[in-house]
Amino acid sequence: MREVRLNRKTAETDIDLSLNLDGTGKYDIDTGCGFMNHMLELFAKHGSFDLAIKCKGDTEVDCHHSVEDVGICLGQAFLRALGDKKGINRYGYFILPMDEALILSAVDFGGRSYLSFGLKVVCPRLGEFDTELVEEFLQAFTREAKINLHLVQLDGKNLHHIFEGAFKSLARALKQAVALDEANADSLPSTKGIL
Repeated sequence: MREVRLNRKTAETDIDLSLNLDGTGKYDIDTGCGFMNHMLELFAKHGSFDLAIKCKGDTEVDCHHSVEDVGICLGQAFLRALGDKKGINRYGYFILPMDEALILSAVDFGGRSYLSFGLKVVCPRLGEFDTELVEEFLQAFTREAKINLHLVQLDGKNLHHIFEGAFKSLARALKQAVALDEANADSLPSTKGIL
């Protein structure tokens, strides 16, 4: 069972998170930030990850701490759920159309953190949400999950569609990368012997 439950409490946030990599896409998400809830619900559904998140944060300041800390917790959950990473595909990619937007996500669970954020953030806010927080979330997630993530915007004008396409595409790429390769169930997909 590749399942993890964790809690992270700071002076700014208190987060309870559970993740099942081999789920069916069930979710129960309350980050305190409506737009982030929407993105993570899409993420869970399209990755077939069972994901529950409850975050109590200092949203009276803004959503920055909550969004970043949820990214930290989700990255840690992926890393823990994968254990020694034996038998995983390691790599995944997906090109996803979302209306006029077209987003490519490519991921490597190789143990090194890197984010290439190629989305064009054309406006500072979507409703009450600071759009720069999407990159903050992904930076925290990739750092803690110890993955390489490349997000490339191939087309798109509407920022909601671009972000929605990115979260769906990322989820599908991650689903592919964490999937088990039965032919190599007892080995690591690496010549170094460690990931």
